[in-house]
Amino acid sequence: MLTHARPMASARSLRAVPGRHRAFTIALAAAAALRAVVMLGYPPARLYWYDSFTYLDNAVHLGPARAFHPLGYPLLLRALLPFHSVGVVVAVQHAMGLATGVIVYALLRRKGLPGWGALLAAAPVLFDASFLRLEHAVLSDTLFILLVVSATAALTWWPAPSARAVAVAGLLLAGAALTRTIALPLIVLALLVLAVRRVSWRRLAVLAVAGLLPLAGYAAWYGERYGEFTLSGADGVALWARTMTFADCAVIRPAPALVPFCPNGTVLDAASEYVWAPEAPINRLPGDRFAHNDLARTFALRAIAAQPLDYLLDVAKDTALAFAWTPIAHPARTVPAFGFAHGTWPLPSGQPLVDQVRREYDPDITGMRSVRPYAGLLVAYQHVAYLRGPVLAAILLLGAAGAVLRPGTVALPWGAAVTLLAGPVAVLDFDHRYVLPVVPLACLAAGLAALSTRAQYAGWGRRATRSTRSAS
Repeated sequence: MLTHARPMASARSLRAVPGRHRAFTIALAAAAALRAVVMLGYPPARLYWYDSFTYLDNAVHLGPARAFHPLGYPLLLRALLPFHSVGVVVAVQHAMGLATGVIVYALLRRKGLPGWGALLAAAPVLFDASFLRLEHAVLSDTLFILLVVSATAALTWWPAPSARAVAVAGLLLAGAALTRTIALPLIVLALLVLAVRRVSWRRLAVLAVAGLLPLAGYAAWYGERYGEFTLSGADGVALWARTMTFADCAVIRPAPALVPFCPNGTVLDAASEYVWAPEAPINRLPGDRFAHNDLARTFALRAIAAQPLDYLLDVAKDTALAFAWTPIAHPARTVPAFGFAHGTWPLPSGQPLVDQVRREYDPDITGMRSVRPYAGLLVAYQHVAYLRGPVLAAILLLGAAGAVLRPGTVALPWGAAVTLLAGPVAVLDFDHRYVLPVVPLACLAAGLAALSTRAQYAGWGRRATRSTRSAS
């Protein structure tokens, strides 16, 4: 009898969840229905030329990529390879988006936030049209968001996380860094926050080992193939492109070997454009642009050291694009946020990689098309269901207040949000895609900050009441 008592109690507890969280259950069902509309409105998936097909190719031919994309996302695509369907890929990603919303809600409810407050914090990742579009694209971002939010939850769920929790969080952060290298600073941030919370050194060591050992293994694999112990061979090129918006070689005075990396009079409207534009200095050098990664990094570091204020000003200016009321295209050729539209989007023609991916990953890959009436609903919906920049700024400010009042509780999600907001701009450029991982973390921080503020005022109220009673 005792053997069956615990499973029966767990089953009863699971059946009681919809009743205890009725509003969230309804919201989750609505969010799932929205994702079904996306899949009906834009079959089969949103494919970005270069990024999407490179990921799919790397999933078939597993190995460290030479340039921008580590192996994290291709591993997910490889796990789904038996289905030979990009439709299955985006269906799984839509489920990941829902899971991220569940984690945000569950963590804040566990910490004591009322149901309506936790639902409000989870609403952007569940209902913002930008997340719907991102989940429907063969891109690494949705996996990245789920990994980072899950790691943050694992380290925040308990006041003193267990060794198992920190190990899981470390592995999740390692997975995030192998999906997008911008997550690397989050491992350091997590160690600092846990140190402030006075977590034992043994658990800090567990987090460090769990977070860094997989990265070291991947870097060794990369080194075996390309001769360099690193996660990516594009970091120097990216940072060099960042400096092209302000670099002045009369101030930098580079060594002769670095002179070819100086601005050559080409002016582009975004730092990232210098990576790809044929007229950019690095693309006029012999060989592949990434063959010059080390020299490009050296030039970039010297440019930043010589012109630190110019660098910080450009980073701040581009980061501020996230807070515009109406999304600003950056670069000007891109669609900033409102991307649901009517039309057909054929696959690039005459590209060997496209044909190869169709043969090896999904023979039924076609260009995306819009289907009425579902697409029409989403075209109208996106202008209403979009987290405006000033609202994101207010959420971050609330989180900042909480990080000051209760740094041990709020600092991790808030610090992670700020790192993921400014980090991509600091090492390359601003992109509206790169803002989306900030949103669930900022909402977590704001929810925890609201709890901290309420607890602070409650404490002041109790002390004031005791003082009044003592005086009387």
